[in-house]
Amino acid sequence: MARILIIDDEEKMCRLVAGELDELGHEVRWTVRSREAMGILENSEYDVVITDLRMDPPDGLEILRFVKDRAPTTEVVLMTAYASAQTAVEAMKSGAYDYLVKPFDIDELTLMVGKIVEKQDLKLENVQLKEAMAGGPATLVGESEGFQRVRDLIDKVAIEETPVFITGESGVGKELVARQIHAQSPRAGQPFIAVNCSAFPETLLESEIFGYERGAFTGAGKKRLGWFEIAGAGTLFLDEVADISPSVQVKLLRVLQDRTFTRLGSNQPISLQARILSATNRDVREAIDENRLREDFFYRLSVFPIHVPPLRERPDDIPPLVKHFLKKRGKGASVEPDAMHQLQRHSWPGNVRELENAVERAAILSGGKPITVRDLSFGAIAGDAHGAESMRQIPPEGLNIEDLEADLIRSALHQTGGNKAEAARLLGMTRRRLYSRMSKHGIQ
Repeated sequence: MARILIIDDEEKMCRLVAGELDELGHEVRWTVRSREAMGILENSEYDVVITDLRMDPPDGLEILRFVKDRAPTTEVVLMTAYASAQTAVEAMKSGAYDYLVKPFDIDELTLMVGKIVEKQDLKLENVQLKEAMAGGPATLVGESEGFQRVRDLIDKVAIEETPVFITGESGVGKELVARQIHAQSPRAGQPFIAVNCSAFPETLLESEIFGYERGAFTGAGKKRLGWFEIAGAGTLFLDEVADISPSVQVKLLRVLQDRTFTRLGSNQPISLQARILSATNRDVREAIDENRLREDFFYRLSVFPIHVPPLRERPDDIPPLVKHFLKKRGKGASVEPDAMHQLQRHSWPGNVRELENAVERAAILSGGKPITVRDLSFGAIAGDAHGAESMRQIPPEGLNIEDLEADLIRSALHQTGGNKAEAARLLGMTRRRLYSRMSKHGIQ
């Protein structure tokens, strides 16, 4: 369902429209003051805005332009009693979804809102699917003895069909290891689907993995394929499997044993073709003892375990990693020896992900010159009081709020390894709003 804002200087119209949409399960807010509406839109994100055209300034067209400037994915429907061809052309040029001529049939409006929500949901599904299948070839960077052992294990197991269970702290690169296994396997030309199991509640995770038939549950208005089917003959990577509820673990165990599954709401078995790789950042023995990870499920997944050591145990990997991150930026930056020494001495609780954040920030602060110790700021990354205080300081030359928002979004995405749901949580916004802000700032 959608978040909807209604703006009309007639209270009766607001109450009528809000009542109908509320009964359909939408989250609705309304106001008779257009200037108040601007303040609401400044501080909150809505999926749909329904506004009257002729009001005391700002009028409907001004609100439309304001919405499209700050939240391009929000759809705007204009209501007017004074329709004309010129009005329609101007509204559509400014980005309106459509307009309604008063008086109109309320069913016409609810049908229009339903189409908008369906379109937005489809777009969000497509984006999520592209993200899951994106990533291209893996880039494993490291020269240490511990990391070389990981490479050797990948070389041995990649050509097999054996399930692989990857362990390691958050940020060490477990998904990169999974992608490398896929890239070196006979399935390399097929999809690689990565699913962060901790990002979904139990009921949603089950429908995402298995898929469902139309009418399988309330809200299932159409058939949807799950990750098992989307992966096809490729590779399905289940990240953070220790966060899957025990009841869903039982169902997945049965699929792994029988190599068949059924969509929710169906009795028709479907053959599982994908290879399953999985990972967790938790202590496996502890998760089993606490009954968060079923032992039989774990043993079915971990025929071939690979442990990725934390960055603090392989400081020799830091120089090539730093060089790799700077090369990705493409601006020819370098690091002074003292700064590199500091990087190798740091404990890196966030591992490779934290290192990449630190290098990117230092490269910005260095202004294109070689990175020095003064450009490094571990406190702000580790989250201590001094670092948090430094993040609140406004530089004498001032700052641009839009640029700051874009930087924070990029930082959250880096910190969560590209997990949009987790990044949205860190930033205190909905996932739909995060996609909207990413679109505005051109963040892919």
